[in-house]
Amino acid sequence: MSLPPEKASELKQIIHQQLLKMDVHGRIREVLADTIREELAPEHQQLSTEDLIKALRQRGIIDDVMKELKFVTDVNEKERTSAPKPSTHFVDREPPVLKKTNIDPTRRYLYLQVLGGKAFLEHLQEPEPLPGQICSTFTLCLHFRNQRFRSKPVPCACEPDFQDGFLLEVHKDSLGDGSKMVDATTMLSICDPVHMVLIKTDTFGETTLVASYFLEWRSVLAAENGITNVAVELLGVGTESKVSVGVLNIRLEMYPQLNKTLSSEIISTQFTLERQKTAEKERLFLVYAKQWWREYLQIRPTHNTRLVKIFAQDENGVNRPVCSYVRPLRAGRLLDTPRQAARFVSVLGHERAPVIGGGGKQEQWCTLLAFLCRNKGDCEDHANLLCSLLLGFGLEAFVCVGTKAKGVPHTWVMTCGSDGTITFWESLTGHRYVHRPINPDDPPLVEQPKPLYPYRTIGCIFNHQKFFGNCQPSDAVEVCVFDLHNESKWKPMSGEAIKSVCPPGATSSVPPFPPLCASTIDAAVTSNEIEVQLRILVSEHRKDLGLSTVWDDQLSYLLSPALAAYELERTTGVSAGNEEFQDAVRRAVPEGHTFKGFPIHFVHRNARRAFATCLRSPFCEEIICCRGDQVRLAVRVRVFTYPESACAVWIMFACKYRSVL
Repeated sequence: MSLPPEKASELKQIIHQQLLKMDVHGRIREVLADTIREELAPEHQQLSTEDLIKALRQRGIIDDVMKELKFVTDVNEKERTSAPKPSTHFVDREPPVLKKTNIDPTRRYLYLQVLGGKAFLEHLQEPEPLPGQICSTFTLCLHFRNQRFRSKPVPCACEPDFQDGFLLEVHKDSLGDGSKMVDATTMLSICDPVHMVLIKTDTFGETTLVASYFLEWRSVLAAENGITNVAVELLGVGTESKVSVGVLNIRLEMYPQLNKTLSSEIISTQFTLERQKTAEKERLFLVYAKQWWREYLQIRPTHNTRLVKIFAQDENGVNRPVCSYVRPLRAGRLLDTPRQAARFVSVLGHERAPVIGGGGKQEQWCTLLAFLCRNKGDCEDHANLLCSLLLGFGLEAFVCVGTKAKGVPHTWVMTCGSDGTITFWESLTGHRYVHRPINPDDPPLVEQPKPLYPYRTIGCIFNHQKFFGNCQPSDAVEVCVFDLHNESKWKPMSGEAIKSVCPPGATSSVPPFPPLCASTIDAAVTSNEIEVQLRILVSEHRKDLGLSTVWDDQLSYLLSPALAAYELERTTGVSAGNEEFQDAVRRAVPEGHTFKGFPIHFVHRNARRAFATCLRSPFCEEIICCRGDQVRLAVRVRVFTYPESACAVWIMFACKYRSVL
């Protein structure tokens, strides 16, 4: 193919610029000098072009140049051959190009590389996944000083192939002079660990918490070349917190390199001092808590049966004060109102801590990172997160520990209004209930308020600064008076004692809270995908029954306002737009025809699972299996996204048909 002269000169100029950029000429001179010095005998002073090219190839210079060349196809040609995309919305399916990170040379960074894993013995028998086959995966989530990272998913195996690097910023303006490069001694005082959480995702998209580990990174401050390798043994969670699940090979590197490293003795002494300080604070709090509990029991013998929870075990089996699980959490621009925060917490999945064998409920309060990464947890995890978000919105919020019907232990959230209004927030559903206490001393004819909430008893309430034990004659919620300043009704714990073991005056044993992450789910694309899958499932189901399926796209579209109104009502408690929806449906359904609709709500995105659940409802099954004259079916899916890739999925099935009497 011949080029016109102007194109040829332009191409030569581009090649020349690329070679200058890579300093190829300088590298060729070095290779030439080395080759003459090393390979040519004194009697041979001739060097052929082939010899030089061979030397360049051996040193990888030709490969480097070829890698830098990018062959770009004609854009118009690409547009002609690409598949048509829907005009309303599309997502570019091409693989994302890795962006180069801008590194501030005035700041310190910790480069953490995960170089594979080994001894994950639970996956010893797992076969090698075939190309394109869906398999279970491991994902590693990290949190360090308000920065969060997530590794690429790797197939579960005995030796999982983790190959990821994370650039963690150590230097923050809060450490003092922002223009001054932080030195090793200052970094030694930063006791924040790198919190690592390992999540397993199975072939159905279900997540399991495998391990939660706090990595002490400061050993790198003693490494001579600023690089250290550590083998991290991960232990299981809950009942398996003493059992090893595997080992991760980790390399830590300081960037830029330290001018002066610390001795390992200084670092070990610092660790010992921190541990001693933490242990002493925790010991003193334990002594105080025991004394407080003895005093509480002396008020009334029946207090022994009340749910007063001072300590709770985290996923690693470590006992921590319940107040340390809560602290004000601001969601930035991800959540706008307290009610939206309640909705977000309610769409995170609810799952009890797994227990091997029988024997009732296994209690496990998760650290916030473990809860968010797994995207599901028990009622305690939900209540702690909701309380933290409400505190962040400036409300006076507490976590309540008590029971529901049949004496089932439960936790929920309570807010105290400035006018004394007490509101209960159910973290699993997002529902709110105003509490109006019943006065047991009132005469029988006085009408008493009927409680709408599901709670029966309340033992204690707490937040990040306060803890109160319920010492009223009855612990029934309906007669409970929330006058927290009255010590004859609520026995308080010392604020100073709580402060000693909870942030901000806390020690390194309490993990810092991670920031919330924005959703990575595209709502429109996900809605379309689930809808297409449901249409296929409905058509196949009706085919098995010997029924044909005709879809009405216009009717499907008309269902959208109803789904939007349902989500708005769940979030704000206000119903809107119902009149327009009913009017549109009346216009779409001809005279003599019948319309039936069935809305349902999920917090997962598995179409097959959702369809199986819908079929268990007789109303929905009646629509899906509808028989009659001129049957037209409709289905609409609307996914509402929330932070942490949580989502509310609304599905509505509908049909219209001619009524034949």
